[in-house]
Amino acid sequence: MRDSSNTPAPPPAADQAIVIGAGLGGLASAMRLGAKGYRVTVLDRLDRAGGRGSSITQGGHRFDLGPTIVTVPQGLRDLWAVCGRDFDAAVALKPMDPFYEIRFADGETFTARQDDAAIKAEVARISSSDSKGYAKFLKDSEARYWFGYEDMGRKPMHKLWQTAKAIPTFIRMRADRSVYGHAASRVKDEHLRFALSFHPLFIGGDPFNVTSMYILVSHLEKAFGVHYAMGGVQAIADAMVGVIQSQGGEVVQGAEVDEITIAGGRASGVRMVSGETLAASVVVSNADAGHTYDRLLRNAPKKRWTPAKLKRARWSMGLYVWYFGTKGTREMWKDVGHHSIVVGPRYREHIKDIFIRGKLADDMSLYVHRPSVTDPSCAPAGDDTFYVLSPVPHLGHDNGVDWAAEEEPYRAKMLKVLEERLLPGVTDRITESVTFTPETFRDRYLSPFGAGFSIEPRILQSAWFRPHNVSEELPGLYLAGAGTHPGAGMPGVIGTAEVLGKLVPDPLVRHESPAQYALRMAAE
Repeated sequence: MRDSSNTPAPPPAADQAIVIGAGLGGLASAMRLGAKGYRVTVLDRLDRAGGRGSSITQGGHRFDLGPTIVTVPQGLRDLWAVCGRDFDAAVALKPMDPFYEIRFADGETFTARQDDAAIKAEVARISSSDSKGYAKFLKDSEARYWFGYEDMGRKPMHKLWQTAKAIPTFIRMRADRSVYGHAASRVKDEHLRFALSFHPLFIGGDPFNVTSMYILVSHLEKAFGVHYAMGGVQAIADAMVGVIQSQGGEVVQGAEVDEITIAGGRASGVRMVSGETLAASVVVSNADAGHTYDRLLRNAPKKRWTPAKLKRARWSMGLYVWYFGTKGTREMWKDVGHHSIVVGPRYREHIKDIFIRGKLADDMSLYVHRPSVTDPSCAPAGDDTFYVLSPVPHLGHDNGVDWAAEEEPYRAKMLKVLEERLLPGVTDRITESVTFTPETFRDRYLSPFGAGFSIEPRILQSAWFRPHNVSEELPGLYLAGAGTHPGAGMPGVIGTAEVLGKLVPDPLVRHESPAQYALRMAAE
């Protein structure tokens, strides 16, 4: 990895590819292009690779900034295999047991596990009359996994007929029903309805409006488990950089792209904020799709993804994230594991406040990440590292939140919830503190409206209706990351690179065949 100040003149453009953004989708795309024989340059404005999956270190605490779990390790293993490498030799995954614990406002709990007997017992303990309905829900989830994830999710969806072909299956699977609506059709207990329907929040979706196709996440957990990457997701990003470099590519940090250049009606490269121009035959944007079309292609005519259309789109919610370290707490809070979800007193109305009303509510539901119980390397000896996330409205609502005024009061409310419901005594133990608001997401990640997960994955903003992996606005431009197909979440953004790899043609100049490359990698 090198600094942008030493950026050399670009090599001949025939086999040169540029990837804008070193997020996980961009790094995965660079790996796949490198395996095809492209000379790849990844350009990223931040100081460390990984994008939202990167980390910061403060006072001896490593704070994972974004994704914290791996739910489909096979996607990563397939990516490494395409490059002639072994993922498990590069990154150590540790399975979580339990996956997470949900703590409800009335004192009830739900502990999610992979073991059949354990999870059936947990459901029966909460509501024995819902055991059969829960089993039916899991079957529903598996069916949607095979269709929505393994079929549609791994194919290009840039042609309308590809989505139209799926309409009969959508009808049969009741894709018109929401995730919560489907959960409610199978179980009656509200605790179980929450446990089966909250997952869309982790990809930026409103459980009461996102299509029930997304119940497939329950099958992902059950079939593949929930894993933690030792060293955090940053370890995955760093390993990806290593593969790119071994392919002859490079990842340049501190390098911000200002515009995608055009020549002969095609993407021809990029112009940097510094004024430097880099040429390439293929340009991949892992920047948010909204930023790509609204900013990076601001001088190009657009037929579909116009500023007006992007403004009308429904965007995912914003995120308030508090990262903090605590002193001498490793042996405290024995009942608090790696992943906890602290649920507020309202569900439906709170979701409406976030997604529809754009109101910052007084109550909150929290996702609490305590990686130090699994990975001591993220904190000083005997200490803990925490990451606490609360979904909040994005910045695009008419009555937008004034985060300059609300940031500290909201943190104080969050601390009160943690003290009362999960971590008694935490206030006096905090030594390090960092907060991200939706304004941070807007400024750090160039995310439109500070949205946490780009465009919300509603049914008419998925598949063909989402920005395509191959740009419909400019030949030679491809899109990766949360804002394109198949969508947000680590499996989704890694999947965008798999789809993109099927669309980008082989380079006109090849330095070695994929077989030669694989043999060379195996010998190293």
